[in-house]
Amino acid sequence: MAKAAIRREAIIERVADFLLAEGLGAASLRPLAKAAGTSDRMLLYYFPDKDALIAAALEHAAGRLAARLAAIPETPRPAAQLEAEMLALTGGPEVWPFMCLAFEVTALAARGNAFYRATGGALAAGFLAWIAARLDVPDAERGRTALAILRTVDGALYLRGTGLDDAAIA
Repeated sequence: MAKAAIRREAIIERVADFLLAEGLGAASLRPLAKAAGTSDRMLLYYFPDKDALIAAALEHAAGRLAARLAAIPETPRPAAQLEAEMLALTGGPEVWPFMCLAFEVTALAARGNAFYRATGGALAAGFLAWIAARLDVPDAERGRTALAILRTVDGALYLRGTGLDDAAIA
């Protein structure tokens, strides 16, 4: 791999770390450059614009999340079992920063930002396909069941983020 490609990958990794720790709201060019160990001008050398950098970092973060989700094998299982496994995994401390970032993307998409709508849509579609591949249900029910599980998991994460999860209510 060429030196420039290695440097670009290192920037993507560091920006992904920054987004997971600080969120999209803190992602202006100067803080991103500082996190990447470079200048804002050099960021724009490696990426045509901030959106391209953010897209690459979000894709990298999604890859990391996929690696964590690999803890749930691809073996088909009943919907209730998969839902329980997903709730346990996505609510855990190692995955929580990814979920927070996904909610930020969703909020920006809901506000009409075309970039985040496309990005968030791709992430959600990938997550739905991941769920569907692990379901032991008839093919005719697979899409609807996967969507129901995603709604339940997202709802539980939303409640956790707002302090209304089971621990807060108990």
